[in-house]
Amino acid sequence: MNFDTSTEQDEFISKVNNACRNLRESEERAYLEEKLDDKLVPEFGKIGMLGCPISTKYGGLGYDILTYILALERIGEESSSMRTFFSAHTSIGQMVLQSWANEEQKKSHLSRTTDGRSVMGFALTEPEAGSDPSSMVSNYEDKGDHYVLSGKKHWIGNGTIANIITTYARDKVTGKISAFIVDMNSPGIHAVEMKHKLGLLTVKNAEISFHECKLPKENLLAMPGWGLSVAAGSIGVMRDCLTETVRHSKERKQHGSLLGKKQLIQHHISKIAVAVESSRWLTYRAASARQKLHDYVENMKIEDMDWQSKLNRKNLNYSMLRSEADRLATIAKFYASNAAFDAANRSVQIFGSYAYQKTARVARHFLDSRATTIYEGANEVLELKISADIIGEGFRSY
Repeated sequence: MNFDTSTEQDEFISKVNNACRNLRESEERAYLEEKLDDKLVPEFGKIGMLGCPISTKYGGLGYDILTYILALERIGEESSSMRTFFSAHTSIGQMVLQSWANEEQKKSHLSRTTDGRSVMGFALTEPEAGSDPSSMVSNYEDKGDHYVLSGKKHWIGNGTIANIITTYARDKVTGKISAFIVDMNSPGIHAVEMKHKLGLLTVKNAEISFHECKLPKENLLAMPGWGLSVAAGSIGVMRDCLTETVRHSKERKQHGSLLGKKQLIQHHISKIAVAVESSRWLTYRAASARQKLHDYVENMKIEDMDWQSKLNRKNLNYSMLRSEADRLATIAKFYASNAAFDAANRSVQIFGSYAYQKTARVARHFLDSRATTIYEGANEVLELKISADIIGEGFRSY
C-alpha cells in the first residue's frame, strides 16, 4: 500500500504548514485567554482549507481523503483545539453533507461553508446520551409540511459560532432516529457556551436547546460516522511532542549532562517515535478504506437515481466497504488518541516543571489530548467494538 504524496499534495501541505505558523502566536494567546482565535477562519480560508475535501463544484479544493488527513495531521501538530474546529466543520459537517445531502441541500448550504461565510457544527451528544446514542431523548414530530424539533444537546463543537449544524433526533411516534440540517438562526434554538473546561480551550463547545424548533421538510438528512480526524490530529500531537522533547533534551542539563544523554529520556523519545509511525500506518490505511467507500457511493449516485435505498446490509459490496472503513477508523482512533495522550504525558515528564504551565506547548497537548480519548467514541467503548467485530456481534458487550 503506497502512501507517497504527489507534488501537488506536498505544495498544499506546505500552505497548511505556513498557515499554522502564521497562527501560532494568536492561537497560543487565544488558548491562554480561553477564547476563539478569530484569525483561524480567515487564515485557512485564504488557502482553501475550509473546503479541502469538498468538490470544486461547491467551492472546495476537491482533494482526496488522504490529503485531508495529512492536512489535519499538520494542524493537530499545532494544537488539538485548532484541529477540533475542522473535525466539526469538515469531518462531521461538510463531508456528511457532500456524501448524503441531495443536490438542493448542497447548493443551499455547502457552498457557503467552503469560503468561510458559514461555519458548521455537529450535534449528537446529549446529557444522558454520549457513547450510547440509543439513549437519545431529543425528538421530532412530523407536522405534514414541516418537522418540529425539541430537546437538548451538549458538548457541541463550534456550537456558539456555527451557522449550520447537523443534529440527530428521535421520531416521537416511531422512535426512529433521523438527522437534520439546522439553521442556527431558526426560532426556538438557544446555545450557551460550556466553560471551565480542562482543555481544548479555543474550541467553542455549547449546550444547545431546541424548543419546538420548526424545520423545513427538505432539511431531513441521512448521516454516516467518521472518526479519522481525531486519529490524524493525534499524529500531529505526537509529532510536535517529539519535536519539543528532542529540542529540550538537547538543551537542558541536569546532574552534569544533557537530558538527551540519559537512557530514560531516550526511552521516552523512542516510545513517542514508534507511536507516530504506528499511528500513521493505521490512519492512512483507514483513510484509504474510507476513500474506497466514498468512491463507491459516488459511483452509485451516477448509476442509480434511487441510490440511497440501496445502501443497506443487502448490498454486499457496500456493506463490506462500510464495515472495513468503520473497523479501521475505530482501530486508528483508539490507538492514535491513546498514543497521543501517552506521548504528551511523557513529554510533560521530560520537561518537568517547565511543562506545568499552559504556556508550554506540551502542556497544552497534554490537556487537549485527554479529550480525544473521550469524544467521537469513548476509547473504552471502541475497544469493546473492536473485540465484537472479531468475535462476533453475538458477543457484543456495550
